[in-house]
Amino acid sequence: MDRSLRGMGIGLRSMESDDGVEFAERVHVVYDCPSGHSLVVPLSIEAEVPMVWNCRCGVEAYARDRGDAEPTEVRRPRSHWEMVLERRTIEELEALLAERLDLLRARRLQPVH
Repeated sequence: MDRSLRGMGIGLRSMESDDGVEFAERVHVVYDCPSGHSLVVPLSIEAEVPMVWNCRCGVEAYARDRGDAEPTEVRRPRSHWEMVLERRTIEELEALLAERLDLLRARRLQPVH
């Protein structure tokens, strides 16, 4: 008996989404490693801050005094389109698109050897 999901390709689309998710308010805690590394770990404002955190080098890192720590605003992840618009204007994107389409059309008209 075939029990596959019809119309869905495996791995083509995520069934999870951040829509409607409210992230917890966070604070960034800085940990200093005796080997000279610094780690910044975002934790929930409600979480108990551990005084020791494992550094990437395997040594225990110790939390700095967090008396001046303030909650950080939770930023929603930027989409690919938003990042493109930070680097280029719509006019530049339209010009690039026209250029690429011209190249593709020219390639399509070339005879095949």
